[in-house]
Amino acid sequence: MWFSFWKPRDRYTLDELRYLTDQLAKFQVVNDVNKGDVVETLRLIAELIIYGDQNDTNFFEYFMEKQVMGEFVRILKISKSVAVSIQLIQSMEIMIQNLKSDHSIYYLFSNEHINFLVTYSFDFRNEELLHHFISFIRAISVKLNKNTISLLVKTEKEEIVAFPLYVEAIRFAFHEDGMIRTAVRSSTLHIYHVGDVYVNKYIASPPHDEYFLNLVIYFKEHCIGLNGMISSITESQGPESTSSILSAVDIIEDNLCYLSDVLSAGIPDVVTLITDNMLKLLIFPLLLPSLRIGVSDGKKFSSVTSLYLLSYILRILKVKDLSNTVAAALICSIEGSFQNSEGKLNGFKTDHDDEPHESHVDDDKPDGNLDSSCKILSTSSSVQLNCWGSSVLRDALISYITSGDDMHVAGSLSLLATFLQTKELDESMLDALGILPQRKQHKKFLLKALVGEGSGEEQLFASENCTSKDGSDGELNIYLQRLKDQYEVSCSYQEVGQSPRVHRFLVLDALISLFCRTDISAYTLWDGGWLFRQLLPYSKTEFNTRHLQSLKDSFISCRSQLLDVQRGSWSDLLIQVICDEWRRCKRAIEASSPRKEPKSILFPPKMSSSSDVTSVESSFAASETMNERVKVFVLLYQLQYFSAGRSLPDQPPINPQVDFSETSRAKSAGLNDVGPKLSTELNLVDAVPCRIAFERGKERHFSFLAISMGTSGWIILAEELLQKPRFGIVRVVAPLAGCNPRIDERHTRWLHLRIRPSTLPVTETSKNVANLKLKSKSMVDGRWTLAFKDEESCKSALTMIQEEIDLLCTEVERRLAPLLSEEM
Repeated sequence: MWFSFWKPRDRYTLDELRYLTDQLAKFQVVNDVNKGDVVETLRLIAELIIYGDQNDTNFFEYFMEKQVMGEFVRILKISKSVAVSIQLIQSMEIMIQNLKSDHSIYYLFSNEHINFLVTYSFDFRNEELLHHFISFIRAISVKLNKNTISLLVKTEKEEIVAFPLYVEAIRFAFHEDGMIRTAVRSSTLHIYHVGDVYVNKYIASPPHDEYFLNLVIYFKEHCIGLNGMISSITESQGPESTSSILSAVDIIEDNLCYLSDVLSAGIPDVVTLITDNMLKLLIFPLLLPSLRIGVSDGKKFSSVTSLYLLSYILRILKVKDLSNTVAAALICSIEGSFQNSEGKLNGFKTDHDDEPHESHVDDDKPDGNLDSSCKILSTSSSVQLNCWGSSVLRDALISYITSGDDMHVAGSLSLLATFLQTKELDESMLDALGILPQRKQHKKFLLKALVGEGSGEEQLFASENCTSKDGSDGELNIYLQRLKDQYEVSCSYQEVGQSPRVHRFLVLDALISLFCRTDISAYTLWDGGWLFRQLLPYSKTEFNTRHLQSLKDSFISCRSQLLDVQRGSWSDLLIQVICDEWRRCKRAIEASSPRKEPKSILFPPKMSSSSDVTSVESSFAASETMNERVKVFVLLYQLQYFSAGRSLPDQPPINPQVDFSETSRAKSAGLNDVGPKLSTELNLVDAVPCRIAFERGKERHFSFLAISMGTSGWIILAEELLQKPRFGIVRVVAPLAGCNPRIDERHTRWLHLRIRPSTLPVTETSKNVANLKLKSKSMVDGRWTLAFKDEESCKSALTMIQEEIDLLCTEVERRLAPLLSEEM
């Protein structure tokens, strides 16, 4: 038998297929002796069937005539070899993937052979077999459509009673191997998107509907794991903990994206199942109570984690009922209790079922105006949310903005921005949250006035103290009632009749207060600027005078800090930084959506202390401080433009540069507009001879020059040309700004210089969160010690540096005068 495989014959012929089929039929037992022949026969038959499907239909006709699929099943029944099982499943997988003919696929899916293979009791302790089996299931799912799916289900009285492919697939939905989970999810999505009404009814009915419950439980467990990491973070967060958090976030976002893909299939019952379970198992018992301020008992989630999760859930799961229910829960005053059951279902048990729930609480919270308590009592089979009190969680979000730390401010802004960007959210919800854009309010009132509704005309021209009479709380009332009836949450909305402008001005007040804070990072303030821009009124008359004054006072304070930077370590790059940040800030504020992803909430940017800018030890700290101050200044400048109803220019108002003086050192040295370049010739008319050792024991002689040209400046070390006196070749160039010259107290012929980089260090932004996994290297400035022939020469070099730095800083001040003037 073995030698028969080596007979010289044309492999891709019908005779070869007949021969292989006959050989397969001769196997009446499969053992260690012949299992290799069986494996090779199965492989070759699959290869020929694929060839025939693309080149000769007679191949598959013969395959059907001889009922080779039945032979495959027979071989599986008589074989105990894992190798044979793997090859059979792999051959079927390859055939299904590569067959192009619908006729061929219909035949493979008929006669119950596929269902037999899917439900066969394989030994899945073998990982290779399991991977091939899952790939086999995925290959089948890819070929499913409304015609082929009916071949794989069993029906009684026009109702599906069995769907083995789906049932076997979801058995491995929570497998520890990520590749298997991904393949299972891909298979289920193919099934959901077929759009068969009877199949949809089958998967959304008991007991198969428990799969969607288990998905939410699985997602919830990962959320609990992330919360444990966030709650244990200290201010000295290291790269390892950051990497762990990023990995946990990636898993959570992958799970949410899968749920979103499931919802996109548009199966109403599945949408309801996922929405209800997400609300009952995660949002109501864990996330919303954690937003409470001044409450520690029973808070199992940190508010930062909750803000991130709520933002991302609502951003990814675009379900109207979900978005509006969460918004209603934030708006209303909740009283009473909420109960749900989350016991073991379908054999899926959470990691916390047999463990007492730990309390993960934010220790330091801003003082809010929420004066009630909230307790979560939990057992292995139920979770009870008790006594929410009478406060409104919307007020907590506002309080986070006005008095929370950087993470809470960013989280609250992210959640409000998510609501604002959620198309599924009703405008009455946005209005009650205080974030309905003014343009939408005018559009709504104008439309009502045009169709003849009196309330619309009244509100269109009403003062800000006018109360609402349009009855637009109808949608809100529907979801408030749903909270009571469907989720057993007793709640009330006590603000009916208030002006729609009241809530909006509460948010505006909070944002203005935020812009006046000095303990919040610039990037977070930019997020507030984006939201502020969305809510900004059409004209200055509609904007509160106190708001304008607060913005102006904050701007004046920020401007005074920026004035100090003009003569700082990075004065030569200050104008470039301002122009760059002006464009970035303008794009960020005018963008259609926030620039940051919700996960940036979990990684607060480093704040520089106010003393860093005057530090003589590190130019890197000074650069961080300068960048931060410029970002804040640019934001406040642009917000004043917007709030005054003015059009923002693309470039900041800065004076143009002028040609440098004929009597300057740059002109005397023969520099062109480009500045000094290495190995170029230089006139050493004002140079001072010095010595410096860049390596131990290797002292070199140079001519020292300090030169400024406009807003740029350099320290130059040149080697004098022997054949051309008073001329030299540039060998070393370093930035003049930030050199902090200092004569040594004990050796008065020594001049100490700090040498900073010629360009700004790369700073962490929201766009390179992924790079946080890498360990950051500490950066230090260079140090030069120049030795001069006498004390007078050393003092001359020091004076030269001071004069050129003063010229440089004066030019920077001249060019920035329009931007930093008191009148905008």
